[in-house]
Amino acid sequence: MVNIVLVEPEIPQNCGNIARTCAATRSRLHLVRPLGFDISDKAVKRAGLDYWPMVDITVYESLDEFLQKHRGEDLWLATTKAPRGYHEAAFRDGCWLVFGKETAGLPEFFREKYRDRCLRIPMREDARSLNLSNSVAVLCYEALKQQGFPGLSGTGSMAENVSRTPF
Repeated sequence: MVNIVLVEPEIPQNCGNIARTCAATRSRLHLVRPLGFDISDKAVKRAGLDYWPMVDITVYESLDEFLQKHRGEDLWLATTKAPRGYHEAAFRDGCWLVFGKETAGLPEFFREKYRDRCLRIPMREDARSLNLSNSVAVLCYEALKQQGFPGLSGTGSMAENVSRTPF
């Protein structure tokens, strides 16, 4: 199980895409207010398509409320300012992957408090960042890979005719 936390997300389509990723991976979605949209917004629902009933979602009124409820959790913060890559982290079952808002990222005080838990996605130096929904997918699937993809199917309908030998 992976917990995806969005702190003050601003773009409804990103939230909808992330909700779809959460549904497909059995991850929980945690939203920290203020939100830049109403979660009933058409753009959010359209991006998540018919996956919304499959999403376990919790909304918090503030980052303070979130931190009070989840002190001591296995938190990992995604930030372009981190000194190490996400591939260096050991993600455990029940980990919390925390992402900031699209325009500003996570607050500095929060990054400093969890400095040794900050991770970045490697990219070229002159690129600002990846799209939030892409960043969530990258870290979520890395965490699930490290856990052996619990409860997820690793094969599709073509599997019966495919050799399991590496390419």
